[in-house]
Amino acid sequence: MKLKEAVVECLKEASGQRMKAREIADWIWLRYPDACQQKMQRSTAINTDAELRQQLVAEIGANRPLFERSYPQLKTTEDRPRLYYWSEQTDEAEVNVAEGVSRPPERSADPVGQQREHDLYPLVSSFAWSEFGVLTRRIDEKSSSNRRGPQGNHWLFPALVGMEDLTHDWHQEVRDLVSHSGAQKARLWSFEVKLLLNRANVRESYFQTVSNSSWAHFGYLVAPTIQGVDTIRELRMLSALHGIGVIKLDVENPPESQVLIPSRERPDIDWANCNRLADENRDFRQVVKLVRQFHQTGDPRPKDWDAVGSG
Repeated sequence: MKLKEAVVECLKEASGQRMKAREIADWIWLRYPDACQQKMQRSTAINTDAELRQQLVAEIGANRPLFERSYPQLKTTEDRPRLYYWSEQTDEAEVNVAEGVSRPPERSADPVGQQREHDLYPLVSSFAWSEFGVLTRRIDEKSSSNRRGPQGNHWLFPALVGMEDLTHDWHQEVRDLVSHSGAQKARLWSFEVKLLLNRANVRESYFQTVSNSSWAHFGYLVAPTIQGVDTIRELRMLSALHGIGVIKLDVENPPESQVLIPSRERPDIDWANCNRLADENRDFRQVVKLVRQFHQTGDPRPKDWDAVGSG
């Protein structure tokens, strides 16, 4: 039994299904019991079936780059634990399926194609509140007065805008002093959301986030599925240059989402850009109004923001 061929056979048989290395190892152990026993007998360090399966898990992980180079259809996500799957689709086709541009193949069991981007917004709001203490509101680009054609406003308006109350645990005397001094009481956050990031769309998605988030103190690109080590490498390189962070969204348990790359704080808000956004979009104007009211009253008014317990 050659491990590479066994892994490929397993993933082809479960085409479209995403599997952990542990699940692949269990499949190999059940499908090739004689070969597994021979492997156990050849090793003095493997004495039980459990140890054999753990060894297979380790070898699958260690040989993953070789597997991916040998078989472009063998793809992985950047989840922890990492997920493996077999797909005959190109990276571009997978993005189109995820975004609903085209229908998924009938055999596909990929859950990404069954979600909508809008379904993720409450989950991002939940994570932003639990992780950062940030209240968010949805920015609907369709509420803009200036329509720029298909996808045009994507580059101007982020999916969600948030406000972080810096004074929530301050003594009242300090709050009053800050109010009179005009010092900073809040930070503004921006979140762009994608269903899937892979080699086909990573640069466009990142620079879209740079374009629609660079006015804020913090900007993040968020996705539940990030495929391939090359994608992560590209995101780290771009983030080092431009400062936009990356969040891996856990759709099952949003508070357990991961900040893969922290956003680099912008010291000042780009108010000229904010003025443009407020002038063109009523949702953004409402956010500006809420931030102004917070600076005037000290009350962040959570009920006026998206429900923080969603998801």
